Amino acid sequence: MNAATVGLLTGMALGFAAFFGGFWAFLLVAFLGLVGLIIGRMVQGDLALSDFTHSRDRQ
Repeated sequence: MNAATVGLLTGMALGFAAFFGGFWAFLLVAFLGLVGLIIGRMVQGDLALSDFTHSRDRQ
């Protein structure tokens, strides 16, 4: 599945959530989509938990 198809499906899901559920449903779907994206990238190996933590000693 290419990026354009994923973007289309994401936009349609957010549009349906906003139309049928209102603003809070839109935010919930967007947040859960972001969480799913992060978990999927971590499972795939593109992200590591250390990417989200910041150490002051690291230069």
